[in-house]
Amino acid sequence: MWNRINLRMRIYVVLITLILITLAGGVIMVWYTYRIQEIITTIIDKNVAAFQVAEELEIALINQKGFVSYYFLDKDPEWLERLAQYRRIFKKRLSEVCLHIESKRQKDAIEKIESEYLQYISAKDQVIKYYMDGSLDTGARLHKEVRGHFFKVLKLTNDFKEVLLTQIKEARDNSLSQAKKLRIVAGIAVANVFILGLLLAAIFSGQIFVPLRRLASKADLKGNHDKSENEVQAVRRSIKGLMKDVHNSRSQLEKSQEILLQAEKMALVGKLAAGTSHSIRNPLTSVKMRLFSLSRSLELDDCQKEDFDVISEEINHIDTILENFLGFSRPPKLKMRKTNPAHVITLAIGLLRHRLESYKVTVTIDKKQPIPDIWGDPDQLKEVLVNIVVNACEAMYGGGHIDISENLIVKASLGQVVEIRIADNGPGILKSTQEKIFEPFFSTKEDGTGLGLSIAVRILEQHRGLLEVISKQGEGTTFIIYLPVKEAEIEFNPDN
Repeated sequence: MWNRINLRMRIYVVLITLILITLAGGVIMVWYTYRIQEIITTIIDKNVAAFQVAEELEIALINQKGFVSYYFLDKDPEWLERLAQYRRIFKKRLSEVCLHIESKRQKDAIEKIESEYLQYISAKDQVIKYYMDGSLDTGARLHKEVRGHFFKVLKLTNDFKEVLLTQIKEARDNSLSQAKKLRIVAGIAVANVFILGLLLAAIFSGQIFVPLRRLASKADLKGNHDKSENEVQAVRRSIKGLMKDVHNSRSQLEKSQEILLQAEKMALVGKLAAGTSHSIRNPLTSVKMRLFSLSRSLELDDCQKEDFDVISEEINHIDTILENFLGFSRPPKLKMRKTNPAHVITLAIGLLRHRLESYKVTVTIDKKQPIPDIWGDPDQLKEVLVNIVVNACEAMYGGGHIDISENLIVKASLGQVVEIRIADNGPGILKSTQEKIFEPFFSTKEDGTGLGLSIAVRILEQHRGLLEVISKQGEGTTFIIYLPVKEAEIEFNPDN
C-alpha cells in the first residue's frame, strides 16, 4: 500500500505524523510543567514559608532565656520588660505558623508547642513573683524546673521544623518523580520522531536528492559541481548558469568589441600623434630658432614686442602639447635606480619656483619621519609631481597654498609604501569629474590636452605604485602618491 502512494503524499503523511507527535509531546510537556510548577509553588509558598516562621519562632523562644536571671542579679525591671517584648514576638510568630498549617501532623505539633509554652511562661511568671516577694530560695528551685520546660518547648519547635523538612522532601521527591515521567514521555516522543525522521530522510534521499544531484551534475557544464553543496541549490545554480551563459557570452562579446574598438582608436591616435608630432616639431623648431634670431636683431616698439611675445608663447604651448602627445604615444623607458622621494620633491619644487611665484602660490613640505630610498626613475617621478603641482596652481586662480607631506605607512594592497600627499586649498573637484580626471584626453581646461594625469598614472603604475585623489567642492583637493618600498630592497639585495 505504501508503494501505491505517490511521493508527495508520502512526504505529507510523514510530515503530518511528525507534527502530530510533536504537538502531542508538547502538550504533555506543558501539562507536566504545570504539575511541577504546582508542586514547587506548594513547597515555596507553604512549607518553606512555614519553615522560615518556625525558625523565627525558635529564635523568639531562645531570646527569652536569661532575662529572669539578670533580674535576679540586679533587680532592674527593664529585663522583665524585654522579656515581655519577646513573649509577644513569640505569640505573633506562633499565630503566623498557624496560617501555614497544611496537615494534621503540623497541627498537632503546633498544639503541643502552644500547650507546653503556656506551662513554661506560667511557671516562669511564678519564679518572677517569688523573686519580687523576696523568696529567693523558692524562686531559685522553681527556676531550675522551668529550664526543663524551656528545653522541652525548644525540642518541640525543632520537631515541628523536622516535620516541615520531611514534607518539603516529600514534595521534592514527588517533583522528581514527575520529572522522571516527563523524561520518559519525551524520550518516547524523540524516538518516534527520530524513526519518522529517518523514514523521511530515506524518501528525500532516494527519490529527491539523488535524482537532483544527477541532474545538477549533468547540467553543470563548467565542472564546478560540489558534492557537499545543497542539491536544490546546486540544481538552481546549474540552471541559472545555463540561462546566463548566452547572456554572459553576449555581454562579453559586446565588451570585447568595445575594448577592441577603443584599443584600435588609441593605437590610431598614438600613431597619428607620433607622426603628426614629428611632422610638426621639425618646422616648429625652425620657426622657434628664427623667432629667437629675430628677437635679438629687430628693434620693435612696445606693441610689436607684445605681439612677438604672444607668438613665442603660443609656439611654446604648441611644443608642450606635442611633447605630451609624444609622451603618451611612446612611453619612455624608465631608468630605475636608488632614489629618495624627499630629494625628488625638493628638486621638483625648485624647478617650479618661478612658476609658483607667478601663480602666487606658497608651498610647505612636511617631513613627518625619515623616508627610505625606493627603486625608481627620479626624472619620471619628478614629472608626476610637476604635473600635479602645476594643475593645483592653475586651479587656484588668484593664489593659494599647497602642502606636501611625506610619510611611511603600510597599505593593504602594496605593503610598506612611501605616501606623498599634495594638498591644495583650491575650489576642489566635482564628484562627477573625479571619476574621469585620470582618463586620457579628458580636461576641464579649454587649452588642456588631458594627458598630464593619465601620464602620471602610467608612470606610477610602472613603479608599481598608485595615484589617488580626495576632493570636495569648495574644500580643496588632495592627490596621494603611493610608492612601494620593498621594490628597492629586492633590487638592491646582492643575492637577487
